Amino acid sequence: MTKKKATLVTTQEAKTPEHQAIYQRLRDLILFGEVEPGQPVTIMGLAERIGAGMTPIREAIRRLTAEGALTTLGNRRICVPVLTENHLEQIAYARLSIEPELAFRAAKIADSRMISELRAIDSKLDEAIEKGHIRGYLEQNYRFHFHLYERAGAEVLETLAKGMWMRVGPSLRIVCGRYGTSNLPDQHGATLDALAAGDPHKVQAAMEQDIAQGLDQIRQSMIESNSLDGSTGTD
Repeated sequence: MTKKKATLVTTQEAKTPEHQAIYQRLRDLILFGEVEPGQPVTIMGLAERIGAGMTPIREAIRRLTAEGALTTLGNRRICVPVLTENHLEQIAYARLSIEPELAFRAAKIADSRMISELRAIDSKLDEAIEKGHIRGYLEQNYRFHFHLYERAGAEVLETLAKGMWMRVGPSLRIVCGRYGTSNLPDQHGATLDALAAGDPHKVQAAMEQDIAQGLDQIRQSMIESNSLDGSTGTD
């Protein structure tokens, strides 16, 4: 995988404590699939990649390891865990239980401003799909979901949902690479229509379908990969 130079620190990062900014940058690399699952990387390599010192990068790695987003391999190497069928089954159960509920709660207090903001995000997502821009698709898809979820006022459920996305994000990147952005599920239009109609139950159903379709594509991608390498992926 080609390493990219660290970008300039954003205004938002400048207002954030260094250790938290480093954590967020490393978290985004994982969340949006920039670190390939199962590929060993060194702590120094990650530090150089995001322009961080060793102390804050080690702290970020400790946090992300505790969250299940990274696994230590020894010799100062780490990796993003490879998603197994067993783990995907558990993640699917958690996501389909938590996220439609968050969408339902948010829909009950939705206003025109929130809907307009979501439409703007969805427009950027559609643009990324048209251009085949995988990172852009993944970022805007995440923004759409959590811009909605954060309005639910359910911090515990939202935190749990973010944890599940950290575990499944790298595999979604693989799906994008395999099938292309134009073939990815998108029930955001139905979600927006239901929000505009003031129907929380339809919002809940649209979000559930969106999540289920995405999980099904990840599952299909895993089946195809396992059939090629002869592994079962059930550990």
